[in-house]
Amino acid sequence: MDKIRLMAHLVAGFPDASGCRAAAEGLIEGGASYLEIQIPFSDPSADGPVIQSACAAALANGYSVSQALDFLESLHRDFPQVPLFVMAYASLVVTPGVEQFVHMMAQRGVMGLIVPDLPFDRDEGLAEACAHQGLVSIPVAAPSMRSERLERMAHLGRAYLYAALRTGITGTTTTIGEGTLQFLKACAAGGSKVLGGFGIRSHTQARAVAPLVHAVVAGSVFVETIQEAVEAHRVSRSASFKGSIEVRDTAIRENIRQKAQEITRGE
Repeated sequence: MDKIRLMAHLVAGFPDASGCRAAAEGLIEGGASYLEIQIPFSDPSADGPVIQSACAAALANGYSVSQALDFLESLHRDFPQVPLFVMAYASLVVTPGVEQFVHMMAQRGVMGLIVPDLPFDRDEGLAEACAHQGLVSIPVAAPSMRSERLERMAHLGRAYLYAALRTGITGTTTTIGEGTLQFLKACAAGGSKVLGGFGIRSHTQARAVAPLVHAVVAGSVFVETIQEAVEAHRVSRSASFKGSIEVRDTAIRENIRQKAQEITRGE
């Protein structure tokens, strides 16, 4: 059975800098084709409770945009073969200025940006800035869009288009039905490579949409896998723990690797 192409979503700085790095390495070892790194933000409006909690935890630890930039730079340096995409909210983009934000991303080797609260037809100049600096701006489509608007988005000529497989927030259950498949076909009508996500947790779900997308996107399932590894070692610490952060990070890396393989290969 062919491997499914995976874009894996991570929240930078969760559970902390070393744990996040371990998770990224596990995803690459598990066969992720792309990494989508989310810069933590205090009001992640498109995200469900799992990713919201990861963002909140990273921010509570003092994780900063500057640290996220360093993380991106280190990933690109050590894994130049893995394309990096950044997901951020508009406030983080427009605060330094759109051109400046895109420039910072370009300097770190980022390939593209996903900013879900900047609609494609009112993006504050994001697409133009990305094109100017060699990045791709990836618009986000939702099943609730009017058909004529979705058609306009699909024919923008963008390299990629992110298709949210259902309306709402990330992380909750997604049912892949005929309506989902028709929506994906509409997203791909203009020739963009479609990245399909929201609620992908299993190989069965990934296999159902794989014929109609360039890559499946999964995020909350990896945050939960990280949380499980963290919790397991936290419990151990309160009893007879004899390990270290390195032991915890090894567990994160291995568990994430296995989960990525499960989604991409069904193993």
